[in-house]
Amino acid sequence: MPTIAHTPQLIDQFGRRVDYIRLSITDRCDFRCVYCMGEDMTFLPRNEVLSLEECARLVKAFVSLGVSKVRITGGEPLVRKNALSLFEEVGHLPGLRELTMTTNGSQLEHYAHDLKKAGLNRINISVDSLNPERFRKITRVGDLNKVLRGIEAAKQAGFANIKLNTVLMRGFNDDEAIPLLEFAIRQQLDVAFIEEMPLGEVDHSRESTYISNKATLKLLQAHFPLISSAETTGGPARYWRVAHTHTRVGLISPHSHNFCEACNRVRITCKGELYLCLGQENKVDLMPLLREYPHDDTPLKEAILASMQIKPRGHDFDLRRNAPAVIRFMSQTGG
Repeated sequence: MPTIAHTPQLIDQFGRRVDYIRLSITDRCDFRCVYCMGEDMTFLPRNEVLSLEECARLVKAFVSLGVSKVRITGGEPLVRKNALSLFEEVGHLPGLRELTMTTNGSQLEHYAHDLKKAGLNRINISVDSLNPERFRKITRVGDLNKVLRGIEAAKQAGFANIKLNTVLMRGFNDDEAIPLLEFAIRQQLDVAFIEEMPLGEVDHSRESTYISNKATLKLLQAHFPLISSAETTGGPARYWRVAHTHTRVGLISPHSHNFCEACNRVRITCKGELYLCLGQENKVDLMPLLREYPHDDTPLKEAILASMQIKPRGHDFDLRRNAPAVIRFMSQTGG
């Protein structure tokens, strides 16, 4: 079993340093986005989900092992009862450089101010359409106006690094790349276009809806003065600046531009499963250690260190497969 070094850091078998975790605190969501989950979902019973205290222990353990960026995800994290208490518990941890969250924006008008006060640094908000009817079709139940109010609340709370996340899908919203970027420029936001990922059984053919970011970039370059940038936020996005604006365009391209060679992240489900790769099944169950050793984090940290030896080289996504790359839905792994 690996020992915990005086200057700990997580290095996998390929020499990549892991300094970023994505922690899902719930599999539940108030939307049912077509690329993320099925229409009729069965959610986990409460006793199979990490408590918020266990979530905080995990964050503290990873930070003590050199992780400097933590993203809280779901499902929709803000539908978790008392979710704010987790942000308050870990928001100002020594060694934690950045605490971020991915959200659908539905609850932000109520929580944005308190999240900023708790120490949340950045927010990513999923917005796949600016057309209310189409937005409801993609999310199945979502209210676009509620999300727009959430964006405004986040701006008023003082968040300076708000990014919109958009999954473009042929036949759903493939004509909205330009309007979404125009909206981001007007609102002084960033926007990231994400290629649809083959996770979970959904009710459409992903090969038929897939749009490459290479095509999206070509379209945007014809309408906007984009300047290539070497900037990074610690994730897989490649950035372009829109000249003479405050807006950056990020492209997250798991198919057309595999980013695995520089992967610096792992994901933890709300069940405490540590997934070493979004597109593979390699995992370590951390919940038993949290519950068997409630006052001793040493076994937990040793398991985390040992997990680095099973982190795979890459996700191996291939849309030509009849079945999804992995069966679990995006909402289970936290994106």
